[in-house]
Amino acid sequence: MNAYRVRPLHKDGATLSFRVPASKSILNRALLLSALSPAAVRLAGGNALGEDTRAFLRALGQLGIPVRADGDDLIVTGCGGTFPVRSATIDVQSAGTAARFLPVALAFSGGEFLLDASEQMRRRPMREELSLLRQAGASVECLGKEDAFPFLLRSRGIHARKIAVNTDASSQYASAFLLAAGAGSRPLSVTLTGSRTNGSYLALTLEMLRAFGVSWERIDDTVTVFPQTTPPARYIVEPDLSGACYFYALALLFPVRVLVQGVREDSVQGDRKFLQLLKDRGVRFEQREEGLLADGTAVDSFAGFDEDMKDYSDQALTVAALAPFAAGPTVIRNVGHIRLQECDRMRAVTENLNAIGVPARAEGDDIFISPAPVTGGRIRTFGDHRVAMAFTLTGLKTGTLEIDDPACCSKTFEGFFDLISQLTE
Repeated sequence: MNAYRVRPLHKDGATLSFRVPASKSILNRALLLSALSPAAVRLAGGNALGEDTRAFLRALGQLGIPVRADGDDLIVTGCGGTFPVRSATIDVQSAGTAARFLPVALAFSGGEFLLDASEQMRRRPMREELSLLRQAGASVECLGKEDAFPFLLRSRGIHARKIAVNTDASSQYASAFLLAAGAGSRPLSVTLTGSRTNGSYLALTLEMLRAFGVSWERIDDTVTVFPQTTPPARYIVEPDLSGACYFYALALLFPVRVLVQGVREDSVQGDRKFLQLLKDRGVRFEQREEGLLADGTAVDSFAGFDEDMKDYSDQALTVAALAPFAAGPTVIRNVGHIRLQECDRMRAVTENLNAIGVPARAEGDDIFISPAPVTGGRIRTFGDHRVAMAFTLTGLKTGTLEIDDPACCSKTFEGFFDLISQLTE
């Protein structure tokens, strides 16, 4: 499918129910923690895979980690910290978490590995993480562009007791060391520097370490991780709140109720902050046994946004897609780092909004958007799943947009446009 024409949504007063895939952020962390554990772990609800997670699973299989599907669950038999395969070629494709987490885990385990990635991932810088690996004693030889995939990693294990990780570009670098440290034989102290030392994804990593029997202590911005004790026999993987937010946003745009199955209001995922933005604009939430319900039937109009979204920037595109319909201007602050994600997301936001008649500009790390009538046009996704899914909201409101390359959503949410098609039938 070259493009997807978004038809307008006409469901006033309806209750819409959706099921979204497992959280990629949680599932991929759980896969690595399970793979490094000394016993088998059942990941309940983990057998709902996008391309990123399949890439992660293929890599684990190449490293000798057995993973078996059992209904909606995955059963991972861990290696106790040392991967059975000590030499392999691993292609992480476009999977960001695999690209950041696996090189560190492999360096801790030891061996010789050729790591490669898709053309898209090859363009994303790895300078910070590769520098950290070298500082910790691993050898990294880049085979193409410096500080990027592909590269040859050689390691006899990481024996450092302390390491400092800057969180400005990505908190995943810090998460990678924290996740791998629990499989070591002695404590590792990770000092967090930069602007996101208390970010939601780091909080998620630390919470999951405890759930997997890895204790830690934090003093100021230094986290000391101790060797793993007893892993859980079963770990429940939450539904993807990032994916659910696109559907919850419908309750702001339309007088509908939206239920996403399995979502809990006390989710550990950082994108729960987006739900507060909806609450602030009149959407009411109700926790039900089957999931979290958003009720937008009392919303007539909503104020523009002025938000610091550094810590939940995946939803910056969602806010941008809602901004044309707000009663006032929108400012999305402190999201400069999204220039370095699957695409330059600041460019994707401003170019697409301007192309459909909505004034938008980027200044420094901020995006400024003025509400305006949306003209027809085609949204250029730049191969980025979040661009495609976010601007689908704009199309559902107007019925005037096409989304190019809708298949890019298979990265995290296969079947997204099938759900949208059913919604507008």
